[in-house]
Amino acid sequence: MDEFKTVIGLEVHAELDTKSKIYCGCTTEFGGEENTHVCPICSGMPGVLPMLNRKVVEYCVRAGLALNCAINPYSRQDRKHYFYPDLPKAFQTSQFDQPLCLKGYVDIVADGQPKRIGITRIHIEEDAGKLIHEVGQTRVDYNRCGVPLIEIVTEPDFENSAQVHAFLEALREILLYTEVSNCKMEEGSLRCDVNLSIHRVGEPFGTRTEMKNLNSFSAAVAAVQYEAQRQRRVLSAGGKITQDTLRWDDAAGNNYVMRSKEDADEYFYFPEPDIMPMVLSDGYIDRIRQTLPELPAHRRERYVSQMGLPLYDAQLLTVSKFISDFFDQTVAAGAQPKSVSNFIMGDIMRLLNERGWAAEKLPISAQSMAELLSLIEKGAISNSMGSKVIEIMFDEAKSPTDIVQERGMAQVSDAGAIREMCRQVIAENPKIVDDYKGGKVKAITALVGQVMKMSRGKANPSMVNQLLEELLN
Repeated sequence: MDEFKTVIGLEVHAELDTKSKIYCGCTTEFGGEENTHVCPICSGMPGVLPMLNRKVVEYCVRAGLALNCAINPYSRQDRKHYFYPDLPKAFQTSQFDQPLCLKGYVDIVADGQPKRIGITRIHIEEDAGKLIHEVGQTRVDYNRCGVPLIEIVTEPDFENSAQVHAFLEALREILLYTEVSNCKMEEGSLRCDVNLSIHRVGEPFGTRTEMKNLNSFSAAVAAVQYEAQRQRRVLSAGGKITQDTLRWDDAAGNNYVMRSKEDADEYFYFPEPDIMPMVLSDGYIDRIRQTLPELPAHRRERYVSQMGLPLYDAQLLTVSKFISDFFDQTVAAGAQPKSVSNFIMGDIMRLLNERGWAAEKLPISAQSMAELLSLIEKGAISNSMGSKVIEIMFDEAKSPTDIVQERGMAQVSDAGAIREMCRQVIAENPKIVDDYKGGKVKAITALVGQVMKMSRGKANPSMVNQLLEELLN
């Protein structure tokens, strides 16, 4: 039995998907030449006056409500002082003791076990710039300065890397569904800091370390596993853990010390004098609450309990809000839930992946999808022919009915014609016929395949099975 217990808390930074920065009108668009998305305000020139972006407040409240937080009706901005080249003002405008959102939670399932992760607070703040290290020089790019962030601080409720991964997945889903962040980790839109300590069971919490700016789920998992084992080795050997800020090296698979960890009182917080406090009415908060979509956890529950889908289907369908909406719209247009799910998880996802398209580029409407499934249900075309129709619909803006008519893809249900094809296939495959008559009843599937090939996929499969059995018996 492990004599140590791991305690983990996260600080997750999510870049808000606004068009302009938090205190000025500069674009938040990713990329661009160095220091071209800047102005006197976000580059920290003296004497300028910032103006708070209302959309930032709305998005933070929206995220807080989706994460079951209480919304603070009175909050303010503060100056967080530290000196670093990527922070031109020498302070970061953030929130300290009056954040916008307090005391929320996210329910997760990790290793088959449910767990509730508490959220201490969510606050708004501005991002810093970026240091670019090259051989012989370091440059600073201030394009990212002033890009709006929310920082989501959890309670120290995690015990292992599996719970951390499950939480980050759930959080990402919620932020995407509420459309407050695009969560593009490769662009730094979602990143997290890990606070981790270990202690012997029954003893007080140990000294914690902080690992900064983990920008992928796999990095967070690996960093948690490595640091927990490192601290165990140190304590088991009689050493002491120092309160350090660590940098995770994903390529090397280890971490190293950046600096000794500062405590909050070393940041010299004080109220931001240039920005008025925020006072939010109950009506304002309720209006935002009414705009929240149905969140992924509730959708999964509804798909399983009300539509009879397997949990596996429900989990895959809700990974993308667009796909989940498409599924709901197709069912609302009259299609059977399981049939829709099968085609989405099969042909549609395959075709999107082959083309390298995001789900939002799906060229098929929910009404057209329902129409296609209706043709299959009525026996006008087979399932396999339906797959071919979907491929054509990806390339041509035509209805499935028009495609079937123009290309002669309608299913053949003429018993006489199918019987003749069955007789021919039986005559041409004596070995398979002998296997079937010898007790290998599954051999008939090979004969069915031959008939379907002869009919170019148009023969009614159930009639093919029935007629083959009649002729063979």
